[in-house]
Amino acid sequence: MRFEPRLLDEIRARLTLSDLVGRRVTWDRRKTQPGKGDYWACCPFHQEKSPSFHVDDRRNRYKCFGCGASGDHFTFVCETEGLNFPEAVERLAEQAGVALPAPDPQAARREKKRAGLADICEMAAQFFQHEYAGPRGETARAYCAKRGLAAETLREFRFGFAPDSRDALKSFLAAREIPEAAMIEAGLVIQPENGRPTYDRFRGRLMIPIQDDRGRVVAFGGRTLSPDGQPKYLNSPETPLFHKGIMLFNAHRAREPAFKSGEAVVVEGYLDAIALWQAGIHHVVASLGTAFTEDQVVRLWKFAPEPVICFDGDAAGVAAAHRAIDRIFPVLKSGYSFQFSFLPDGMDPDDLVKQRGLSGFHEEVARAQSLFDVVWDRETSVARLDTPERKAALEKRFDDLIGTIRDERVRRRYQLDLKFKLSNFFFEQSRQSRKSGKAADTVPSLGIARERVAASDDFGTERLVLGLSMRYPHLLDRNFERFSRIPFANELHAQLRDVLCRIVDDLEVAPIADLTGGFEEPLRDIMSEMMAETIGLQEQKGAEFSALIHRFPLLKSNPPEDFIEAAFLHFLDVLELNALEEELASELAVADDELDEHSWSRIQALTQDLSRRREECARDEGDLAERAKKIRTAPPAAATG
Repeated sequence: MRFEPRLLDEIRARLTLSDLVGRRVTWDRRKTQPGKGDYWACCPFHQEKSPSFHVDDRRNRYKCFGCGASGDHFTFVCETEGLNFPEAVERLAEQAGVALPAPDPQAARREKKRAGLADICEMAAQFFQHEYAGPRGETARAYCAKRGLAAETLREFRFGFAPDSRDALKSFLAAREIPEAAMIEAGLVIQPENGRPTYDRFRGRLMIPIQDDRGRVVAFGGRTLSPDGQPKYLNSPETPLFHKGIMLFNAHRAREPAFKSGEAVVVEGYLDAIALWQAGIHHVVASLGTAFTEDQVVRLWKFAPEPVICFDGDAAGVAAAHRAIDRIFPVLKSGYSFQFSFLPDGMDPDDLVKQRGLSGFHEEVARAQSLFDVVWDRETSVARLDTPERKAALEKRFDDLIGTIRDERVRRRYQLDLKFKLSNFFFEQSRQSRKSGKAADTVPSLGIARERVAASDDFGTERLVLGLSMRYPHLLDRNFERFSRIPFANELHAQLRDVLCRIVDDLEVAPIADLTGGFEEPLRDIMSEMMAETIGLQEQKGAEFSALIHRFPLLKSNPPEDFIEAAFLHFLDVLELNALEEELASELAVADDELDEHSWSRIQALTQDLSRRREECARDEGDLAERAKKIRTAPPAAATG
């Protein structure tokens, strides 16, 4: 049975090759770079000790540099499960949720027909290019010159011109014996419902071919050249070749540059994408003017783990970003997200590059907001929170949005992060309401809090553990049982630990406004101070304690998550070790007055445990110090863009 290339491409697009292969291999942590879609393992097809089997998620290919085995999704399933090709397609189609066409003797003829439609689109592209270069293309050439498009760019993107005529293209294709029905199916001419003659879809427009992943022309985008022309931009309709909800403009050119840079830029229109490409940003794609679909979101992650979506900074751009959020959230997965860059003063990417150059564009992209921050701004910017009911409504909106995330691990992380940020948000609002007589841009009572939080030998470590728990709630969640039992020497620190544990423990039950309400003033003050240190309130003046980053300076270097967790666990070890030393000292003090066999056995056990824990703690501290040295000396990451 012959399968259409479009069907196979759709299956590949929906199934990540590394997930498929990962069921049969163990990835090598040293060589693998998940963020770049680059995976290494020992080959499943021959015996080896060093990993030489490579999977490239961007290209949907695998290759073993030891035995030479190579292929794609279907090859891998055939080789590992003993299936023939049709069986492999059927198996993977079921996993991807792609419906297979019923066996049809006409399938070959349909595929041939699609190939014929691509040939027709290619003829149309050549016609438009010829018209662009001819006498009728003068207006189009003047427009392109005004936009500063170089000759090389015009050739690369095959700019053309559709004459302002009802049947110029139709006559051209008819002279080459193309059936009128095929022209209609290719989306090039329109059949009126009243039975009148067909006519060209594109008239008096600058024409830009839209190409598929193989570089074939499958559709067109046309910009009107008339000041009063409507619509301003017109795309081909849905056809057997062209599916707006799946395709991305410039994808076939951007794939390789995105793979090499690990970055991808997404803009709204194809002319913006072309302007950025001309400026040297070749890892750029456009969404063809449609709202993002889940299929497009997943496709974009094959270009980069965190593509940057560039929108105009006006109300329309913000609204487009907000619509994109609702499409992105359901398919979020570990290691993949989006960033949003809202361009200044209503400029589009083309304007920005012309006015501030490539460096100016890079500066804007470097300031891109995370998906989390854009979601937060969307929900809180219009929220009124003057009653408990309205606070509950805001929390419910967040809960409903997060509930759409299918990946359980990512959903849990969002629940944690948003609960902590909401706790800070509601707490600050409540505190400022109580302290309404003081300036709103200061953090009051911190001097009082400092007097009540007496320093101890463990003060700094306790603060560091609490700060890391608030800054990285998933660490608290992952080590909840141990964290909840940590003996804090400081009473207010212990109370704050209990508050944090309650937030995590009641994550999906208790409203956050209830969890953070009703605290006594000393606890309110220390919570305010800790939140100012860790959850983005450093800009508030008057904080007398050092911020988290000052207690743990290495955070400035953006260390990897596994290092932060290792450090967090080490700080827990230190607190437990100090508590163990105090327990031993207490046992020895009692033994001075009365020593029996049971007490002596306990002292021996505590001494042995303490000695072992000290050695482990010293060893871990040495390992962390060595890793920290490498992190500090590592070259800074390149700017996004």
